[in-house]
Amino acid sequence: MSVAFKEWAIVVDALGRGEQIIILRKGGISEGRGGFQVEHPAFLFWSTLFHQQREQVIPLAHSRFDEIAPDLPSAEVVRLEYFAEVVHWERLETLETAQRLAGQHIWRPEVIAERFDWGRQKAIFALAVRVKKLPQRIELPMLPEYGGCKSWIELAQDISIEDAKPVLEDAVFAEKLKRFKQALEPVSA
Repeated sequence: MSVAFKEWAIVVDALGRGEQIIILRKGGISEGRGGFQVEHPAFLFWSTLFHQQREQVIPLAHSRFDEIAPDLPSAEVVRLEYFAEVVHWERLETLETAQRLAGQHIWRPEVIAERFDWGRQKAIFALAVRVKKLPQRIELPMLPEYGGCKSWIELAQDISIEDAKPVLEDAVFAEKLKRFKQALEPVSA
């Protein structure tokens, strides 16, 4: 596997601990006019430290951020610990739909609203992912081509995902996925 997906370290931690199965994404500046696209059905998580993460998540996640922050790698290191497979995704066309996912992720409501409204297209992507922990943590050197505000990175080397183990049992994951899909169903009048 050589495709990595940039995501906030605190969100990768929540995904890796099984606290959430959701990724919400508007898209990076480098992704151009088309914005974010679900380009890859499977990828490695690249934990990033950008954009004042601690203030962007719900207060319950602040203490966890404080706990993991001292162990986060320097800017010269890419740390890979988790692999994910996209099992369902939707482009959310209304902020109300995105707000129905509250309680299933750690982003603050204001952050989701800001991301939804940013740019020309008023929408946000919601992805449900099955996360697996790699057998060992991988640390790679940061290369210049990895930089920039973009979601997808092609790594200079292949990373084995063999023996990666799901972070959630099948039944627990199925229940979280069911809840995710139900939240996205149209609300009847």
